[in-house]
Amino acid sequence: MYGAAGTTVRGVKVRIGIGTGPTAPDVLGELVDGIDETGFDSLWLPEILSVGVPDPWVALAWAGARRPALKLGTTALVPGRNLVRLAKQAATLDVLTDGRLLLTLVPGLNVQPERGAVGGPARRGALLDEALPVLRRLWAGERVSHHGEGIDFDDVTLAPLPAQQPLEVWLGGMTPAALERCGRLGDGWLPALCTPEEAAAGRAVIDAAAADAGRAIDPEHFGVSLGYSHEPLDEHAAAAIARRARNNAVADVVPVGLDELRVFLERFVDVGFSKFVVRPGVPPASWKAELAALADAVGDLQT
Repeated sequence: MYGAAGTTVRGVKVRIGIGTGPTAPDVLGELVDGIDETGFDSLWLPEILSVGVPDPWVALAWAGARRPALKLGTTALVPGRNLVRLAKQAATLDVLTDGRLLLTLVPGLNVQPERGAVGGPARRGALLDEALPVLRRLWAGERVSHHGEGIDFDDVTLAPLPAQQPLEVWLGGMTPAALERCGRLGDGWLPALCTPEEAAAGRAVIDAAAADAGRAIDPEHFGVSLGYSHEPLDEHAAAAIARRARNNAVADVVPVGLDELRVFLERFVDVGFSKFVVRPGVPPASWKAELAALADAVGDLQT
């Protein structure tokens, strides 16, 4: 999923992408240029409908044209989407950017107003079980008909097809069902708000589920999405994270300061994780300055 170039660190090739939340249009160019110029691996934009994040399919296409070597990642929503349209959007972006799309499928945030804005069935994890095999067949150029609980169409052949064959799909999640699903169907795993010990335990479950399904996940395809802060979190932000962190202390899943971010990354590398998306909890006043500081603090982990 991440390119083949690079130095192996502790047996794996470490890559660091940069993620962002709400980003004003006038600073997106600064972010895109800075990622490329500082040598980070990729730009990541989430698909969240109810906050001020640019639509990732539009913004990543723009970024891919602006910087023709930059890899482009998104956490794409499945619920509420026409599955053929999702397949075509991903395939089109991948082919127009010469195979630079990095794709993680997600069921969406389980909070309002986002949940209502997304729509779709209540059983969102089950929808991923149904959707991913269908997406793979469409991306392979097969003529597909499918009639299921959340997906119903006849006699569709997709064009254009992705430049990457196969187009790899990573999954997230820490629940037992999500881990089993990743082992059975995914090409990689990108969890968030977890400790290195939880990540290592989750990977063991994924590898076992993959073996039970007669397949294997590439050892290079385990990563973490890691938010960080420059200052201790205020009470409101800490409470919001704690609600999603499965009883972990916030300090155990959110590094404060770039020195601590480096420590977190090294701990994840030590347990075999190598692909990271790091993102500041608060959009910086200057992405140029933020990326320069990040490059000084953690950039050498890639090289």
